[in-house]
Amino acid sequence: MDNQNKNLILATALSFGVILVWFLLFPPPAQSPAAYEEAVQEQNDITVPNAALTDSGVAAPTDNVAEAPRIPISTPEIDGSISLLGGRIDDLKLVSYHEEADPTSPEVTLLSPAGTPDAYFASFGWAAVTGVDAANVPGPDTLWTLEEGETLTPDSPVTLAWDNGAGQIFRTEIAVDDKFMFDVTQSVENTGDAEIAIRPYGLIRQYGVPSDLENFFILHEGLVRMTDGELEELKYNKIEDYSVDPAEGTNAERVDVTTSGWIGYTGHYWMTALIPQDGTAFRSTSKYFPTRDIYQAEAVQNPVNVSAGATAAVTTQLFAGAKEWEAIREYEQSGVANFIDSIDWGWFFFLTKPIFWLLHEINVLIGNMGWSIIALTFVLKLLVLPLAYKSYVSMAKMKELQPDMEALKERAGDDRQALQQGMMKLYKDNKVNPAAGCLPILIQIPIFFSLYKVIFVTLELRHAPWVGWINDLSAPDPSSILNLFGLLPWGTPEIGSIFAIVSLGILPILLGVSMWLQQKLNPTPTDPTQKMIFAWMPWVFMFMLGTFASGLVLYWITNNTITFMQQYIIMRSHGAKPDVFGNIKESFNRRRSGNKPANSNKPPKSKAK
Repeated sequence: MDNQNKNLILATALSFGVILVWFLLFPPPAQSPAAYEEAVQEQNDITVPNAALTDSGVAAPTDNVAEAPRIPISTPEIDGSISLLGGRIDDLKLVSYHEEADPTSPEVTLLSPAGTPDAYFASFGWAAVTGVDAANVPGPDTLWTLEEGETLTPDSPVTLAWDNGAGQIFRTEIAVDDKFMFDVTQSVENTGDAEIAIRPYGLIRQYGVPSDLENFFILHEGLVRMTDGELEELKYNKIEDYSVDPAEGTNAERVDVTTSGWIGYTGHYWMTALIPQDGTAFRSTSKYFPTRDIYQAEAVQNPVNVSAGATAAVTTQLFAGAKEWEAIREYEQSGVANFIDSIDWGWFFFLTKPIFWLLHEINVLIGNMGWSIIALTFVLKLLVLPLAYKSYVSMAKMKELQPDMEALKERAGDDRQALQQGMMKLYKDNKVNPAAGCLPILIQIPIFFSLYKVIFVTLELRHAPWVGWINDLSAPDPSSILNLFGLLPWGTPEIGSIFAIVSLGILPILLGVSMWLQQKLNPTPTDPTQKMIFAWMPWVFMFMLGTFASGLVLYWITNNTITFMQQYIIMRSHGAKPDVFGNIKESFNRRRSGNKPANSNKPPKSKAK
């Protein structure tokens, strides 16, 4: 087996190994049942310096969320309402996004009230420190009154008020922009005759593991937070390590933030996050209540001292919406530090970020994500063309040296050392690098991985159509060979079923064909092992990538097509004459399967001495 073929097999094995890892996605775990309201008052202890911030939960029999008055929310991107019970932002639908590609399907529900499946909400309150009792500060169970406003819109904030009857009047003003950001200003007016110290907080509660949890190893779902420039991500099973159990005590994870940060929960495309003002110190806390299956994220700020007759106020932002790249970038530019990192860019962030930026800019010009992926592939191939050119030139030179290498093998016989030394001299005299031939594939691996990450994670490809039957580039090709691509009157297997593996669509088949044609630039290897690997590789990849996102398969087809043209042109320019049709004919000739390639496929004789 010569070095050229060894390099090709090595590159193929590396590429195959990477794709195989991606293909073996972790199956979703058994879903936890939705946590419903219990009829028992439970104290969720949240300790703070010199005091305890007590959260009485949301389960007391008198705390009927459904019967509490509500304030409507209406923005270009959000519909929903705020419950006056706790001032909870617990009813949000994203009007621009639907559960299915069909625009008539239900809108995506982000937040839901306690007592419903997948309950999920945000609430704001105060913790007593000194000068006031814990019962006299508002929490998630406080019944507020609407003091100002009727409907929360980008042009009309609302103000909630609560008088504790002990000398303090609390207010919460809630404003919202035209996207997904709420500004929550908490204030306290001290009408008493003594100074008090209290600390404001915001919390996000997720009841149970979300039912739409995808649990792909390539995607982070769970807690996400920024702490003074450091990003931390915890999946739901890791959050459970920080449990709060009345019988066993508190084991919450608390991280002190000194200048800037945020904390919340993220899914595939949606996120909620508490964002104290930049420059504000706060305690970022993650905890889990096992008895009620509640995941809770908190941003607890430092105590505020309020003198008699004085008023104090703090503002916290709440992001609750879609992880749109443009919107999140604008929030980062307006002061939310490192907010763009809330999108899961992965290990190759130094590639995924610029690749997505380039894809986004191309899509702004073209207006179709499918054609934008094709254009992006041309740009990426152009960027690596100089290195690819050197690699293909090296491969062409290796073909020219093939007769000399065969003669060298005959002269060396079983003397492996002499053979190795002779080959090294042959490479050196002809200025050939035998390892250069596999560089295009090796370079393609991180680019492929990064583009896969971009296509899989970023919201902009969700339900993005291309042409004809491809109406969602983030989903597999919906066509199927099992019904002749829609010509036969029956449906296709559901995604995830074992039959979906053989239910190949048009794009995966084109992928296999493009890889097969690319192989035919070279004669069939004479070594039986190589021959088997090269014969099966296109069709193995075809089945493996058949269930991948259509956008990714489209990239791979385009990449193969461009690579085929590049390699053909470069090989022709250096004297090699690839006989594509002859190699195809030979691959179908079973009687010659064990023979050497036809003479027409032999490379020209080397001029090396």
